[in-house]
Amino acid sequence: MLIVAGHLRVTDRARYLDSCREVVEQARSTPGCLDFSLGADLVAPDRVNVYERWSTRADVEAFRGEGTSGGLDDQIVGADVREFEYGTETRL
Repeated sequence: MLIVAGHLRVTDRARYLDSCREVVEQARSTPGCLDFSLGADLVAPDRVNVYERWSTRADVEAFRGEGTSGGLDDQIVGADVREFEYGTETRL
């Protein structure tokens, strides 16, 4: 399993998140996507929290393809997003 987690800093959070609605819907319907979420941080007004969970690296790479589109990159001014490979699952 591959987990992608971290945060973005954006110029206009409301506009950015609204622009990402379709991306979230597409990701969640992609084979191998177990979870995909982007959300407003409760403290920092320019921060978007990122959480993705995928069955395999190949699944996430197939979804990402060429990367973002529609000017989303232009709105990102900073990022700290990392990938974590997880071999076993423990449910809490």
